[in-house]
Amino acid sequence: MNNTQLITEGKASLGIEFGSTRIKAVLIDGAGTPLASGGFGWENRFEDGVWTYSLDDIHTGLQTCYRDLCDNVRAQYGVEITKLSAIGISAMMHGYMAFDEKDTLLVPFRTWRNTITGEAAEKLTKEFNYNIPQRWSISHLYQAVLNKEEHVPSVKFFTTLAGYVHFLLTGERVLGVGDASGMFPIDTTKGTYDETMLAKFNALPEIQALPWNLEELLPKVLMAGDAAGTLTEAGARFLDPSGNLQPGILLCPPEGDAGTGMVATNSVKVRTGNISAGTSVFAMVVLEKELSKVYPEIDLVTTPDNALVGMVHCNNCTSEINAWVNLFKEFYEAMGMKPDMNQLFTTLYSKALDGDTDCGGLLSYNYLSGEPVTGFQDGALLFARNANASFTLGNFMRMHLYSALGALKVGLDILFDEEQVQVDEMLGHGGYFKTEGVGQSIAAAAINAPVSVMKTAGEGGAWGCAILAAFAAEKEANETLPEYLGNKIFAGMESSKLLPDAKSVEGFRAFMATYKKGLSIEQEAVSVLA
Repeated sequence: MNNTQLITEGKASLGIEFGSTRIKAVLIDGAGTPLASGGFGWENRFEDGVWTYSLDDIHTGLQTCYRDLCDNVRAQYGVEITKLSAIGISAMMHGYMAFDEKDTLLVPFRTWRNTITGEAAEKLTKEFNYNIPQRWSISHLYQAVLNKEEHVPSVKFFTTLAGYVHFLLTGERVLGVGDASGMFPIDTTKGTYDETMLAKFNALPEIQALPWNLEELLPKVLMAGDAAGTLTEAGARFLDPSGNLQPGILLCPPEGDAGTGMVATNSVKVRTGNISAGTSVFAMVVLEKELSKVYPEIDLVTTPDNALVGMVHCNNCTSEINAWVNLFKEFYEAMGMKPDMNQLFTTLYSKALDGDTDCGGLLSYNYLSGEPVTGFQDGALLFARNANASFTLGNFMRMHLYSALGALKVGLDILFDEEQVQVDEMLGHGGYFKTEGVGQSIAAAAINAPVSVMKTAGEGGAWGCAILAAFAAEKEANETLPEYLGNKIFAGMESSKLLPDAKSVEGFRAFMATYKKGLSIEQEAVSVLA
């Protein structure tokens, strides 16, 4: 069956992911091969002390992204999309979207980037003896309770961004276990929310005074491969106002970008891991056993099929690099030239490999927002050097690429050094790894382990989400997600592996020694500038 026939007969699967700066749609065939894609650029806003996207942003972004996909399918294949094998929705994990009994959003969407829930996260971590990060949905809900926010008694349902968009399309209040594990701790033996912690939360005096119990508000937890509802007539018209798309299409459980990143890198088996590096950065390792104690720097979440994962999540990664690249773009334009942005990024990233392995004494912090892993509620962007530093373009770019992984390195050292977690290979994906060999070699130096990048790394989480959709539609009886990925998607997949370079490993360690000492400088910058 050729691609045109496959699309016409509704045999293709669709994944749509809401990233921090881009909404992306990817259409795939049964082997996971991308057929077409579409996209929509967007940015969060800082309004009334909260990082947010409006409902209009979400709705317009979804429809525009899907329309762009349809336009590209029409241009490539000369056909319209009317049917699909399955659809999957994913989005940046965590955050807070709370609704009343009429499904009205009660407060603006509070994204993962917010660091306004410190009191709640600290109290719940102590109460549960389990790390509850600030960005988790339960931290946002409990902080709203502690703040005595007016909307709290009216909450009837709360969810993540992926859960909300899935609800728009299907009317189902469900969530994939990976995304659900960023709302509230999961009991991996049962595949649902931890009952002991639910009871402890409901017993808190502040919660006892409210007209609800927590389990009434949470979405139902589903596993990868489960049916999570079908596209309703209203959902079809919302996604595709042109009227071409037919209702009744299967949807897989909505997932977070962490889960789709694991799928996109085939990192769902024990002792595998991945680094997703873009606007934010997180690293995940599928664990062989529980950690020995609670670490505020390490989140415990799950794969989309409910295996325990140690996760280090940092709020900031490539935004500061992008800002500097744009400065170079302005210089180009001031000189009367029109830069090719892909070439500009590639050239500047590649220049980092010419830099000294310790960045020549240059230091920077990319804290556009707060960074809880290193203890920052707010952020400031900082570049520092002394008179003896080697201020070259290579060192400057290498410094920024190191700094993008600085906070992540702090958390990973706990996993690998203190907990002796074993990982056979880490797989990289996201914009940080787009320039061949650059981000990959630096990540290998940071974690002192092999890092591989697959040919499909540029497709990202939307591709991983499309695979989850295909798995729900096509899996065989008793077929597991690792089996499906290994046998049908990644068998023979082209990838490149880089081993850590000993000099770069030592150079990164030297940079990190200065980075940790310099956190006091960053703290002063925050106090003066934030």
